[in-house]
Amino acid sequence: MKQFIEIAIVAALSLLPYNQAYSQPKTTRNTSAESQLIDGVAALNRGSIREASEIFRKLSEADPRNDAAHYYLGLSSLYLRDVKTAQSALKQAAKLDPGNYWYKDRLAMAYTLGEEDDLTIATYEEILKDFPKKNEIYFNLVNLYLKGGQFEKALAAMDQIETVFGKTEAVTTTKYDILLRQNKPEEALKALESFNEEYSSPRVLTQLGDHAMAEARDSAALSFYQEALGLQSDYAPAILGLSEVYRIRRDYPSFFHILRGFVSNNEIIPEIKAQYLSRLFSMAFRQPDPRFLQNFRPQLDSIVDQAVGLHPADSSMLTTAGLYYSSSDRLEKATDLFKRNMDAHPESVSAAATYLQMLSYRKDWEKLLAECDLAFTRFPGETVFLEMKNIAYYNTEDYAGIIDNCQRVIDLSPGDTARTIPAMAMMGDMYYEMGAKKETFKLYKKVLKLDPDYVPVLNNYAYYLSLEGKQLKKAYAMSKKTIDKEPDNPTYLDTIGWILYRQGKLQEAKTYFKHAMLYGGKESATCLSHYATVLEALGETDLAKVYRSQAEARKSEGME
Repeated sequence: MKQFIEIAIVAALSLLPYNQAYSQPKTTRNTSAESQLIDGVAALNRGSIREASEIFRKLSEADPRNDAAHYYLGLSSLYLRDVKTAQSALKQAAKLDPGNYWYKDRLAMAYTLGEEDDLTIATYEEILKDFPKKNEIYFNLVNLYLKGGQFEKALAAMDQIETVFGKTEAVTTTKYDILLRQNKPEEALKALESFNEEYSSPRVLTQLGDHAMAEARDSAALSFYQEALGLQSDYAPAILGLSEVYRIRRDYPSFFHILRGFVSNNEIIPEIKAQYLSRLFSMAFRQPDPRFLQNFRPQLDSIVDQAVGLHPADSSMLTTAGLYYSSSDRLEKATDLFKRNMDAHPESVSAAATYLQMLSYRKDWEKLLAECDLAFTRFPGETVFLEMKNIAYYNTEDYAGIIDNCQRVIDLSPGDTARTIPAMAMMGDMYYEMGAKKETFKLYKKVLKLDPDYVPVLNNYAYYLSLEGKQLKKAYAMSKKTIDKEPDNPTYLDTIGWILYRQGKLQEAKTYFKHAMLYGGKESATCLSHYATVLEALGETDLAKVYRSQAEARKSEGME
């Protein structure tokens, strides 16, 4: 948000006319000062910001009463992102000429850049006393009030806008949203109804329909949506609202009729179509009919294919269609759609990553390896493709390949610990898989020197020590840190439980294993087996047999 504000300010400054920003001070300037001021403005306009800033700084120091010099010093400081200097200079300009709108407006911008919301609000409120018809100031204040949770002030500002400028669709819908955030649905509804009594607006009618739907008044919603479409037949939110009424009523012929019209409407951008289809597929797994996708697969297939046919290169549509076919286990078609998206958008990292994720989901390791290489060639700075390649290497048991890949990540990311630490940790894990324990522990120590609280290494280091029955106190201390950070992680609970077992602290070990069983430990053959061993040592043989049996079942399912 801050970056956006900075860009907006610079753009506004570049468009500001000289004669609008410049205000003659009450004192008479000498010719030399006037000439310097003009030279500074010229330097500012040609982009010589530092030169201009120096001119205005010297001029403001030589003549502290020169409000224009302070103002332009503030503007040039904004360009240079020197927020404190900008605030000080603009504050002085506004003090010297308190009736100048631009001085105070830019001071408010400077406070915004400094994230000083209270001062920004105070400045805007002061501006409105002298310029009550500056509607953009009201909206700026509303946003600031909402950001600070000052809902009553936001509503008062919206009321003032209506008093000065009259009712508008934007003001009404904003008031509606604010009242809903205050948990005042009745007042929110009255705001919409009051506007609707005087004006006709597809947006307000659709919000009335949405409100009625939220209150399970589908007949009223249907009427509002139809009225909105009578005003604007291609208004997408009303079309979608109407389709939802039919879907919830299980009037599927009407629902699909509306949906086909929506998808085929060339006035509606493909992103909106894709968003609705995604939401539809997500909602269909729940109420009112969880079998909706299965029961109406031919119709939905037809609509999805129609949407892709109309927008064959649109990334949002291809992605939505790919996810639809993937969710219904038609992986070949899903893969083809994701590949089409990647080919249509060779500049998109996300399109390539989605396609590669699909290959990983299908366990097509050889294809994944090849495509990762191609993707990394196109995006040589994106180490995510090296990391995805590691998935294929691991599943083909090419641990040396992972080590080489991780070293490439480290070489490409000097000083970037967010990438290099996980890469070093994985290298350590792979050395352990290859039996090079000395290299493993060497790398683990290196990681923990960089980040003593790096939980994955703390856990693995502790677990491997426990397997060897060595340095169990050290192993316990490391494992305890993982539990303190993630007390419900079944993997970490298994580690500390196993360390305690190796230390002979059986009851303590049992406590941690019981906790692990509640948070996913039953999905791990290793965790179940360890728990069974602890129970056997405690003499609880019957219960141990239960968990031993579960461990064998998980192992046969490939769930280590």
